[in-house]
Amino acid sequence: MSKTIVVVDDDPTQRRLIQAVLEREGFSATLLGSGDALLDRMASGAPCDLILLDLVMPGRSGLETLTELRAGGYRHPVIVLTASGGIDTVVQAMQAGASDFFVKPASPERIAISINNALSLGALRSEVAQLRKRAEGRTTFADLVGESPAMSLVRRMGERAARSSIPVLITGESGVGKEMIARAVHGSSDRAGKPFVAVNCGAIPEALVESILFGHEKGSFTGATDRHPGKFQEANGGTLLLDEVGDLPLDIQVKLLRVLQEGEVDPVGGRRSVKVDVRIISATNRDLGRAVSEGAFREDLFYRLNVFPIEAPPLRERRPDIPALVDAFVRRFNIEEGRSISGASAETLEVLVNHEWPGNVRQLENAVYRAIVLADAPLLQPYDFPAISGLSPPAPGAAASPPPAPEPVFGGGGPVAPHPAEPVSVLDDEGHLRTLEAIEADLIRLAIERYEGHMSEVARRLGIGRSTLYRKVRENGLGEFAGLGGD
Repeated sequence: MSKTIVVVDDDPTQRRLIQAVLEREGFSATLLGSGDALLDRMASGAPCDLILLDLVMPGRSGLETLTELRAGGYRHPVIVLTASGGIDTVVQAMQAGASDFFVKPASPERIAISINNALSLGALRSEVAQLRKRAEGRTTFADLVGESPAMSLVRRMGERAARSSIPVLITGESGVGKEMIARAVHGSSDRAGKPFVAVNCGAIPEALVESILFGHEKGSFTGATDRHPGKFQEANGGTLLLDEVGDLPLDIQVKLLRVLQEGEVDPVGGRRSVKVDVRIISATNRDLGRAVSEGAFREDLFYRLNVFPIEAPPLRERRPDIPALVDAFVRRFNIEEGRSISGASAETLEVLVNHEWPGNVRQLENAVYRAIVLADAPLLQPYDFPAISGLSPPAPGAAASPPPAPEPVFGGGGPVAPHPAEPVSVLDDEGHLRTLEAIEADLIRLAIERYEGHMSEVARRLGIGRSTLYRKVRENGLGEFAGLGGD
C-alpha cells in the first residue's frame, strides 16, 4: 500500500505542486487548507503516514498546530514548510517535534528526499521497538499483522490462553507464523519479560535431543567437556516453545511427559532431578491425531499437550491481511537494504492477494525481500514478482518500448516545461504564466496522444494512478483523446 502524505497549506497552488511530486513518487496525497482541518482529520483516525505542514497560515499557525499534535499524542513524522529559512523559525519547529523542514519553493528532489528520510527514520524506530520487545519477551497480539476474521479468532483464542499457564498446541502449515503466535501468548501473559526459549525439535540430531532439551553434566558422555543446563532450565520462569514437536523420538516423548507431569528434568549424567517452572507451548505442522493412530506419537503426551489448541490459518484463508503484511515487509527490508520503496501498486497487490501462497507468510516475506532488492520504481510492480505474476521486467532501452514521457519539474515558482518533442508552454501569448490547470490539461493531452490513448502507460509515465488520470481527463474535457488506445 502506498504511504499517505497529508499536505497542509493555505495556498492551493502550492498544494497542487506538492501533490504532483508526491504522486509521481508513488505516494497518496491528501490536501488540507488549515491546521484545524488537520487536527480534525487526525482525530477521525484517517490514515496518515507523514505530514507536510506550512508554518504560516491564517488562523492557527503551523507551529501552533504542531504543538497541538504532539500534545495530543500524535507521533507522526512532520516536515514543516516555510517561505523564509530563518534559524529561529527552524529551531522552534524542531523543538516542537518536526522531523525536517524545507524552504518554499523546493525542488521535487528535495521534497522526495526529505519525505523518504523521515519515513525511513520512523520505520527504523518502529523496527527497533519491535526488536526490543521481542528480545525482552514482550511481543503481544497487537504486534501481529492482520485484521481478517481468521486472525481475529487467533487473537481472541491466544489472549484467553495467555491468562493462564494452560499448555497450548499451535497447529498450522509451515510458514504461517506459529512462533509469532507463541511469542504473543508469552508476551501477553504474566510471564512477559521472562525468558522465551524456542527449540525446533525437528532440527536436532536424534543423538543430541535429550542433552539439548534436558541438559547434561560434565563428563556424562564423550565430548561433554562442560555442564550444559538444557532448554528447560534456560526457560525457567518463562515459556518454552517446542516447535515441530511431532518430530520428537518416542523415547524422548516419554521423558517429556514426565517433565510435564512432575515439573522437573533429569539432566544426562545428573544424580538428581532439577525443578523447573516452565510454561509449555507446542507447535506442529503435522496431524498429531493421525500420528497417534499410526504409533508415531504417544497418545498420553498428545492429550497433555493438546489442552488448548490454536489453529494458525494459512495465508490463502486470510487474503485481506496480505496488503498489511506487504507493507510491514517493505518497511523492514527498506531498512535492511537501504532502499526507499513506498509500497506496492494496486495492480501488484491484486496479483499478490489472488496468489495461493503454498509457502504462506514465509513465502510472501521472501518474495517481497527479492522484489525490494530488484525494484527500480517507487512502487513494487507485478513484474518485480516474476515467479508469481509470470511477467518479466521491461528490458532497459528496448526498441519496442515507448519513448520517455515528459516529467514536470517544479522549480522556483511553478512548473517549468520539460524538453519533449512538442513542449508544453508555461507562458501565454502575452508572456504571462498560464494557470496550473491549463498546463496540466496540455500535459495530459500530450501524454495521451504520445502513447496513443493507452491509459495504463499514460498514468505510469505521469506518475499518477489510473483513477486519478481518468478524473483529470473528465475535469479537463479530454474524453475524445482518451479513446485512442482502447484500454
